[in-house]
Amino acid sequence: MAFKLNNKPYSGDNTPVYRVDMEDGVLGKANNNGTIILRQGMTPEQEDEVIKHEEIHIKQMRCGDLDYDDKYVYWKGKKIPRSSMNEGAKKLPWEKEAYRNA
Repeated sequence: MAFKLNNKPYSGDNTPVYRVDMEDGVLGKANNNGTIILRQGMTPEQEDEVIKHEEIHIKQMRCGDLDYDDKYVYWKGKKIPRSSMNEGAKKLPWEKEAYRNA
């Protein structure tokens, strides 16, 4: 039997996008499984902006520049403890690239 989930739109490059409740201050996340999650309740314009930003991270992961696990972020071969950073900070190299190119 076929079914359709209405909460599962797709972004421009067919990246699955899900809307969920998220912690305060977080609008979206790119997952290393190739999906994007968005904060529920954003305007379509906000969603477009966040999707563009998160798609940069998806591309970074697909080409091998970015990856992460529970303890570390891996950026171009460098292993960075997640506990030592403010994730999402604009000064992080993968964030600089996403903000610049989104």
